[in-house]
Amino acid sequence: MSHEKCLKNIKIPCSCVAPSLVRVPVAHCFGSPGHYKRKFCTVCRKSLESPALRCEVCELHVHTDCILFACSDCRQCHQDGHQDHDTYHHHWREGNLSSSARCEVCRKTCGSSEVLSGMRCEWCGILAHAACYVIVTPECTFGRLRNMILPPSCVQLFSRNFSKLHCFRVTENLQTEPDEDDDVDGSTQGSTKDVQISTDSSKQMLKIFDGNDAVKRNQFRLISVPRIAKNEEVVEAALRAYYINDDEQEYELQTFTQQALLSDDVINRNDAVEDSNLSSVFRESVPEAWIIRAKPKDEEVIRIYPAWLKVGMAYVSLRVNKDSTTQTVVKEVLPLLGKQTECLENYKLVEVLMGSKQVQRMVLDNQELILNRLKDIRKTSIRQMNQTRFYIVENNKSIVRVNLLVGGLPPQLSREEYTNILKAELAIKSAVVLEISCFSEAERIYMLVKDTTVNDKPLNVVVIPEVVASKIPQNCCPVLVFVNPKSGGLKGRDLLYSFRKLLNPHQVFELTNGGPLPGFHTFCKVPSFRVLVCGGDGTVGWVLGALEEIRHKLACSEPSVAILPLGTGNDLGRVLRWGAGYSGEDPYSILVSVDEADDVLMDRWTILLDADEPAEGAENGVAEPEPPKIVQMNNYCGLGIDAELSLDFHHAREEEPGKFNSRFHNKGVYVKVGLQKISHTRNLHKDIKLQVDQQEVELPSIEGLIFINIPSWGSGADLWGSDSDNRFEKPRIDDGLLEVVGVTGVVHMGQVQGGFRSGIRIAQGSYFRVTLLKPIPVQVDGEPWIQAPGRIIISAAGPKVHMLKKSKKQKKTGNMKEMRGDMSISEGGR
Repeated sequence: MSHEKCLKNIKIPCSCVAPSLVRVPVAHCFGSPGHYKRKFCTVCRKSLESPALRCEVCELHVHTDCILFACSDCRQCHQDGHQDHDTYHHHWREGNLSSSARCEVCRKTCGSSEVLSGMRCEWCGILAHAACYVIVTPECTFGRLRNMILPPSCVQLFSRNFSKLHCFRVTENLQTEPDEDDDVDGSTQGSTKDVQISTDSSKQMLKIFDGNDAVKRNQFRLISVPRIAKNEEVVEAALRAYYINDDEQEYELQTFTQQALLSDDVINRNDAVEDSNLSSVFRESVPEAWIIRAKPKDEEVIRIYPAWLKVGMAYVSLRVNKDSTTQTVVKEVLPLLGKQTECLENYKLVEVLMGSKQVQRMVLDNQELILNRLKDIRKTSIRQMNQTRFYIVENNKSIVRVNLLVGGLPPQLSREEYTNILKAELAIKSAVVLEISCFSEAERIYMLVKDTTVNDKPLNVVVIPEVVASKIPQNCCPVLVFVNPKSGGLKGRDLLYSFRKLLNPHQVFELTNGGPLPGFHTFCKVPSFRVLVCGGDGTVGWVLGALEEIRHKLACSEPSVAILPLGTGNDLGRVLRWGAGYSGEDPYSILVSVDEADDVLMDRWTILLDADEPAEGAENGVAEPEPPKIVQMNNYCGLGIDAELSLDFHHAREEEPGKFNSRFHNKGVYVKVGLQKISHTRNLHKDIKLQVDQQEVELPSIEGLIFINIPSWGSGADLWGSDSDNRFEKPRIDDGLLEVVGVTGVVHMGQVQGGFRSGIRIAQGSYFRVTLLKPIPVQVDGEPWIQAPGRIIISAAGPKVHMLKKSKKQKKTGNMKEMRGDMSISEGGR
């Protein structure tokens, strides 16, 4: 709808002509249906009141029964073996902007919460009116985040046999809608959204099928027409239902019968010899279902697109007749493209179906009759004909290289043992798993790994892209984003979506889908990059541990790590000024803060746990010694009451994980388990012995002993305290020293967290040896367990890690939401 005075400003192509305007067809990546408030369908332009679909890569929302008509014009995030673009153009997406969005050209409001309006570039984020965006310079510079974005031309991914969900590592939600079909393009069965059921006796509802394929799948569109409607009026309504703007004179209706499917002839069902178009399509007995068919033609004009031949035209128009073959079309097209001297054998004609979920390509045989091919497509589906293109493509023997990362294999085996496992379990003839030179073989291995277990542990597999380091601009330092969707009250899901929009989706990784290794492997050749970890302190430790393991294989062996705190305690995030926890800040402003953050060093520590042979009658039923193990520590290590509370909390969360989805609830459980321990008395100083830098240290009467690496413990408490002390140096996170502090019990811990007291300072050093005389609770960075009697040795680990500390003085970045449009979690979330 539009005001009459505003009609001159409408420049948006409707869904009928949108497919013809797509420059490079790229399929969308739709997740499972969800509810999206204040959003509009980009096909029918109506609000999303019922469960709808959202592309996980671009800002596209669509009804489940409109998905068949969505254009395959998603962001081009990687090269697929034959595409090579040196310049980038804005990728415009219409509507779903906030009402405060402002146009880049005229500076007036261009967003609306009432209708689908305004345009936004999916790469640089600039906003414009539909009438203004056409005068914006076409080249896109990626905006403020250009130095953090992995340019699409640097990323290669051979994705032919894999769905978009696999290519972008999007976790498939099993809770799909019950009426969703398994086919490529979803289902529109029984679509009634566009038609109001009327009791008016002068109207009649008709089922319209658009071809044989729709009949087989029972996918139809409903139209409402007057009972006295003319034939052309019904044909026009049927074409409109399928978003086809062709001349209705070129189509006819056919009664829905099995004989109609078998007949090649389009029959006029009005039984009128003359003036059939003027008579009513209905008689006394009117069929409820009809098939729309195209009338046969002796010749047609088709468009031939020059694919990626880098010529200065979008397409050439060519007239074909009943004798035109693929070979003759290629012969006529080449001179029109300025390639008169080229050999015909060097080119082929490719038919491309621009489906919304998958772009399908088929090379046509040289002797295939083009008119017959068009007739077959229209017979299968009129809609598919509207979404089908023909490309002239140069023959080039591109080398297929599909990278699969197989995880979950047993650690520390020899190369021969891994080869034997892969041969036995997956029937892989080669030991090379990560690089496969055959599409079908890659697909077979991918599906097989999903159902394979080794030593009772399931394997996992991830399709990972290849980054061509030589194409990365010199001043570009892309950010590698890891998100733990289980952290922080499930806010991670919405952050995944937002970061995929703001950056290249191939630099955003979900940690529950293969862990950190797929991300590091993708970035292994990138000469300089940063890391953003979205999760709690445990998640940060997980990523830093993986970085330590794979550091020697990275071109950038010491990337700096920033934190978006999603956990309960977030002590490391507090120390590095990233805050006490994520509370819905604009993801764009977070990325700007990462870009402006300061690089600092932080110590990491190695903890060796070596249990002795237990004596007879050992407590807690410990019957045999645990094998020695090594863990890494970033924040702190606790023995005694501190670890006991963590262990009780851990057990409570394992019993009812569904309740632990908010920071407030988690802290409430901590308080509850703490109150239960107030009356308990322990004598930890009698059960352990401590050596600091080879010197015995006498312990005071305490219930908990804590080794701290950062000046924040237990959700922000200062356990060491700020008082000056001549015995010890002032603590720093990069001084190569740990501080050892004691607490006398739960009450003392509560006072420390309330800021009324500090802990008992015991020692400061770089090498520690703790002897356990009995089983004692131990926790390292929030991971608790019962440690058997034996020794614990704490020493500095490898090189210090580079962390990013949020800068105190933020540079002026303008109005974040204005620059990025409506990319906030509150607007974009389900």
